[in-house]
Amino acid sequence: MHIRTAAPDDVQRIMQLYKEVAKVKGGIARLENEITEEYVENFLKKSLAAGLILVAIHPEDPERFVGEIHAYKPGIHVFKHLLSDLTIAVHPEFQGKKIGRTLFTIFLEEIALNHTDIGKVELLTREGNKKAIAFYQSLGFKIEGRMEMRIKTPQGIYEADIPMGWQNPNFEF
Repeated sequence: MHIRTAAPDDVQRIMQLYKEVAKVKGGIARLENEITEEYVENFLKKSLAAGLILVAIHPEDPERFVGEIHAYKPGIHVFKHLLSDLTIAVHPEFQGKKIGRTLFTIFLEEIALNHTDIGKVELLTREGNKKAIAFYQSLGFKIEGRMEMRIKTPQGIYEADIPMGWQNPNFEF
């Protein structure tokens, strides 16, 4: 498997990956019909301009992606040291094979080594997604609070979002 920085012409491959992940319960917050070309173009553009976006290429088909991770600066001066809106997607057939951990490790190492202007990476995860919370904690993220009733599940149950943050060890606060 090869991991590289995404390119502007990766929109369709990223969109296909996200649609596959959205089909799985708890895969990502967006529904499959909410994964549009405009949505992908938007986060791709923001991540390339003021953040980081990596893709994992299918080992047997270079036209398919099996994983993607991105985050970008919010665009407000007081938040210029942050990467936010982090999303990671791993194709359902490739989950449990360390692709997510590999993408995250490379992502955080790249920030620590080459983006020392970034002091913090932020993400949100559902309170019911205990596996994701433990995974993010194993990567060095810390729970930073609780946002009550932020998520409404397809079953009509309200869940809290858990904000988590990782601090760049090479950033001078």
